[in-house]
Amino acid sequence: MNNALKIAAVAGSLLLGSCAPALQAATTAAAPGRLSVAQPAPDVTAGTLKLSSPQFADGAVLPMEQVGSGNGCTGMNVSPALNWSGAPAGTVSYVLTTYDPDAPTGSGFWHWVTFNIPATAAGLAKGAGSAGGTLPAGAVMLNNDGGTSGYTGACPPVGSAPHRYVFTLYALNRTLDLPAGVSPAYVGFNLNGSTLAKASITATYNR
Repeated sequence: MNNALKIAAVAGSLLLGSCAPALQAATTAAAPGRLSVAQPAPDVTAGTLKLSSPQFADGAVLPMEQVGSGNGCTGMNVSPALNWSGAPAGTVSYVLTTYDPDAPTGSGFWHWVTFNIPATAAGLAKGAGSAGGTLPAGAVMLNNDGGTSGYTGACPPVGSAPHRYVFTLYALNRTLDLPAGVSPAYVGFNLNGSTLAKASITATYNR
C-alpha cells in the first residue's frame, strides 16, 4: 500500500510539472495591457454632433498649457476651449467629461466632469474648468479623481507610454438631478438611457 501511494504521489508531481509551463504561458498571455474601459452610453453614436478644440487636434499631443502642475509636472493646468455643434433634436443639456483610460489605477482617471450644461451653449471657453473660470448658468462641475474641483491636467508617471486623454461631450434628453458631491462614476451611470448622441476627441501625453 505504501509503495502504491508513493507511485501515485510521484505520478501526480510529474503531471503537475508538465502542466506548469502551459499554465505559466496562459497566465502571461492573459496579462493585461492598456486599459480599455467602456465609457457611458457605449452604444450611442455621434450622429451629427461634433466636438473640437482650438488648442489641439484630435489625436495630437496635449499642449503644455493643458498639462498638470505639481507632482513633477510643469504644465499650466488650464482647461482647453471646446466647441460643439450638430446637437440632435430633443437635446436638453450636455455633459462634458475628460477621462484617462491609461492611468495605473485599474479604473482609469477622471480629469474633468461637468454636467447640466444648457442646450443653448455651443462650447466652453479656455479656462472655464480652472480656478476663476466661468461656466454657463446652471452647469455643475464635480471634483476630479485628484480630489480638486474642475479640471486637472495630464500628469502621467515618468517613462510610461503615452496616455490618452478623451474629451467626450454627451447630448442628453434631460437635466440631471443628482445629489451634491456625487462621483464622476455616479454621473456616468446616469448618462445611460438619457444620451441622444456623444462625440469625443483625444489628445495624448507622456513624460
